[in-house]
Amino acid sequence: MKSADYNQMELMITLASRFLEDKSTVVVGTGAPCAAAMLSQRTVAPDLIIMFEAGGLGPQLPTMPISVGDSRTFYKGIMSTSMAEIMELCQAGMVDFTFLGGAQIDKYGNLNSTIIGDDYYKPKVRLPGSGGANELASLCWNTMVITPHVKQRFVEKVDFLTTPGYLNGPGTREDVGLPEGTGPYKVITDLCVMGYDDKTGRMKVESIHPGVTKEKIEENTGFKLLWSDNLEESPIPSKEELDLLREKVDPYRYIIGRE
Repeated sequence: MKSADYNQMELMITLASRFLEDKSTVVVGTGAPCAAAMLSQRTVAPDLIIMFEAGGLGPQLPTMPISVGDSRTFYKGIMSTSMAEIMELCQAGMVDFTFLGGAQIDKYGNLNSTIIGDDYYKPKVRLPGSGGANELASLCWNTMVITPHVKQRFVEKVDFLTTPGYLNGPGTREDVGLPEGTGPYKVITDLCVMGYDDKTGRMKVESIHPGVTKEKIEENTGFKLLWSDNLEESPIPSKEELDLLREKVDPYRYIIGRE
């Protein structure tokens, strides 16, 4: 398949969908994470249980919802519950995956969605804040991020720590009382896929998308990256995945229409 047969958003969603496991649980918001979960349910993880912060638990989403409280997030679901109960499930260790985003992410996977600038009261930019992101990243087993890969976003140190990654490295999450074994898992960008080094907790490139170079990734990253010894080329979407994505998951191109 030629590169012109898919766009970067379709590639990111497809790659993210493959990291979700059958018979696991995932909390998602709307947008690309929801599309990834929907595609995963139709391919590698038919018994994936999708959860929404507003209370939808285990829906079989007919089409892309426009908000986490959209009636479609309850369609043929297991339960119609509440935000408190979704968070209680996270606290009980019953949520395997979550997807989060932010304006900044650092080498340890810490996220900032609060302010840009060094003065909280007079920031250059004020952002929406945590919502439930802090709780999800603190309590879910694996946190994934889908984001454009630009230097302004991948920074040496986040201006404000909204959502914990590995904080300052291995053991620091546990030192502040977060559950052992939880934390950042994957970062899927329009240039590559990154995981985290077991010894240092730092972001590590695992695969590079077709046509992308190591130099381009480094130019667009504000900190020194680690590189996997088994660096691969990211596998492109199959025709089946693209057909499902375009015809069933996002037929109106709300998400995959974004370049």
